[in-house]
Amino acid sequence: MYIILGGTGHVGSAAAKTLLAQGAPVTIVTRDEGKAGDLKQAGATVAIADVGDTDALRRVFATGRRAFLLNPPADPGTDTDAEEKRTIALILAALDGSGLEKVVAESTYGAQPGDRIGDLNTLYALEQGLKAQPIPASIIRAAYYYSNWDASLDTARKEGVLHTMFPADFALPMVAPQDLGAQAARLLTEPVDRTGTYYVEGPERCSSADVAAAFAAALGKPVTTVVTPREHWVEAYKALGFSDPAAASYARMTAITLDDGFDAEAPVRGLVTLDDYVADLVRGAPG
Repeated sequence: MYIILGGTGHVGSAAAKTLLAQGAPVTIVTRDEGKAGDLKQAGATVAIADVGDTDALRRVFATGRRAFLLNPPADPGTDTDAEEKRTIALILAALDGSGLEKVVAESTYGAQPGDRIGDLNTLYALEQGLKAQPIPASIIRAAYYYSNWDASLDTARKEGVLHTMFPADFALPMVAPQDLGAQAARLLTEPVDRTGTYYVEGPERCSSADVAAAFAAALGKPVTTVVTPREHWVEAYKALGFSDPAAASYARMTAITLDDGFDAEAPVRGLVTLDDYVADLVRGAPG
């Protein structure tokens, strides 16, 4: 049995669907059974558990042999760094005594030690915690999710505008959740002793201008980029509902992304292009 934490999210559901298509037994862990209907129909078992309940999560882990770990994103209105470090500690605690023989965990490009730099330091803490425990673990360092642009569809459609904090021509590694899910499934089914850190990105690196062009092609109308200057990043995050500490943390993470670049070691290349992802997003969203 494969256990998928966050099984109803973008990446978790993709991992679950990949394994189910291979005929593998899968249990998805979720707090909301109502979101799991399509996965149940595909043959998945659904376990209702919250990462805040260590004993309940350990009991779910104990029903399987291998698990895919996704730390749930914190509500942006909270102190996201503190909340995500808390849930990471609880997930790691649930592994103790679970009997799992292997885990695969989702991290991010640029994960590094530090303080108040968002996912970069919280997911680095997850990586380090997994290295300190006895269960063999593989790490996926994921590129910037295409799905981070999903929320831009509304303004692109209604106003012909794509808001971004990156310079329009700044290319960064991006990836589709489907490709991350496929990589997670592959690593979960590999021999127990085959572990490592794997960078995963899409077929090519893309810029905000490329994203705008993909929306323009899919919508059949011009879409232009509007770049938020660095000095207004914190204010922009707050306008999106981020707390003061979360806004400051995300602004620092954005600065590191822009200033430090990406040092990916032999990245695994996914198959889904940005254009295809955006086209599917537009087709699947109500007009």
